[in-house]
Amino acid sequence: MNPPERSSSRRRQALLSAEALFEEHRDTLRWEWVAGHAHPERHFAESAIAQARSAADLIGYLNYIHPYRVQLVGSREVAYLSHPSAEVAERRISRIVTLEPPVLIVADAQTPPDRLVAMCDRAEIPLFQTSSSAGHVIDVLRTYLGHLLAERTTRHGVFMDILGLGVLLTGESGLGKSELGLELVSRGHGLVADDAVDLFRVSQTAIEGRCPALLMNLMEVRGIGLLDIKAIFGETAVRRKMRLKLIVHLVRRETMEREFERLPHEPLYEEVLGLPVRKVVIAVDAGRNLAVLVEAAVRNTVLQLRGIDTYQEFLSRHQAAMESGAISGGGAGSPASDTPHTATGCGRPAQSRAPAQWRVGGPQSRGHRTLQPGRSSGTPGGRGAGPG
Repeated sequence: MNPPERSSSRRRQALLSAEALFEEHRDTLRWEWVAGHAHPERHFAESAIAQARSAADLIGYLNYIHPYRVQLVGSREVAYLSHPSAEVAERRISRIVTLEPPVLIVADAQTPPDRLVAMCDRAEIPLFQTSSSAGHVIDVLRTYLGHLLAERTTRHGVFMDILGLGVLLTGESGLGKSELGLELVSRGHGLVADDAVDLFRVSQTAIEGRCPALLMNLMEVRGIGLLDIKAIFGETAVRRKMRLKLIVHLVRRETMEREFERLPHEPLYEEVLGLPVRKVVIAVDAGRNLAVLVEAAVRNTVLQLRGIDTYQEFLSRHQAAMESGAISGGGAGSPASDTPHTATGCGRPAQSRAPAQWRVGGPQSRGHRTLQPGRSSGTPGGRGAGPG
């Protein structure tokens, strides 16, 4: 283990010590430290953390099969350990030592048996007692341990709450991500983090984004400097955390034309911490209202999450029109070809001539003009038309 790994291991052990666990939830669970005061630094075994697939593997009811985890003693477990036979009770309690739990917790307002208290003092195992229900204790500690041990990374960008969706704005430096974030905040959306975003894989299917403590509520805008978004726009303009659902990647127009399809045939995804996250690419160009485009991308993503795919719906309409004979022509650029996006003016000019009513340039195209039936295909700027 190299020095950085050893340092990280020591920090993790300090965060997961019995004392840290007790202090973190002293007010929430209102528990008492009954026994095992000798070693407050007692912590989870590194092997247990490495083998745990989730926080659920690190805490549970008293179980002799799963060692090295927080063992919870509820009403049934207390009854099991308080056997009328002193010999049986002593044997059952002594077996807990072999589990080497970092902490033992007695819940459900139960009184720990005297033999259990004495054993924890001898074995120097911290013993906590709380009146909270065992189920509540498990829920609280699993959430805490899940966040503490979650796989994590830091990404450059602006993380926002847009229409209730966690959206990460990315792109190379100087494209105006912070300015776009400021515009979105002024339109009523919420800021989570600017410049650096801490991402945590909090479950098998969810990634949560938060702001580093040093940058909390702050946004840096070129030419203005640091802005305190909470002080300027109020409490509702900031968020503490959000689940990451969409990445909006900003690129220059030249990059968009060179590396990305104008009309993708299927949704784009980017892998973050081993999970695929939906991605939208938007070109930055003079005169484009990026805030409106981002909002539209978010609304479209919401529809996709609900199972509504506009592109597939268009393909279905196109197929139905072809089968009904409403669309004629058979060249590479006609609607009857295998690339229906060409028919809508979103692809390259076709060699054969399509019906004039289909040769319509998209609103984002440079130099496109709508060709009316009867007009010459050689009209300047008629990029959507084939040769006459």
